[in-house]
Amino acid sequence: MSRTLAIIKPDAVASGNAGKILAHLEDGGFAIRALRMTRLSAEQAGAFYAVHRERPFYGELVEFMTSGPVIPMVLEATDAVPSLRDAIGATDPAEAAEGTVRKLYAESKGRNAIHASDSDENAANEIAFFFSESDRITTR
Repeated sequence: MSRTLAIIKPDAVASGNAGKILAHLEDGGFAIRALRMTRLSAEQAGAFYAVHRERPFYGELVEFMTSGPVIPMVLEATDAVPSLRDAIGATDPAEAAEGTVRKLYAESKGRNAIHASDSDENAANEIAFFFSESDRITTR
């Protein structure tokens, strides 16, 4: 078993799809090990997405991620990082496979409902960004 970070983004929270996304992930075999609702400041969103600082979409991404509440969570499953990325689908919902979170709940490539860590190393860093060790449940 391994862990990864997911964030239900402001578009999915605002549209009332957070519970559906959580149920979809649990039905897909993910165990929730930590979860909270928060609103990111521009500084927090900028720090979290610092890896994208030089990309043209960075400012838009920070603005979007601060536009409303988000729900970061720690998920546990076998091969959690690739399993979650498979479960959420392609960044662009038009290209996402049927039955994936983004195909079901994303509005567009920019408003794509959910973030997922892209590597085990980034998952560890992203989990630590949002949750202390004591925030994380360690048993099933």
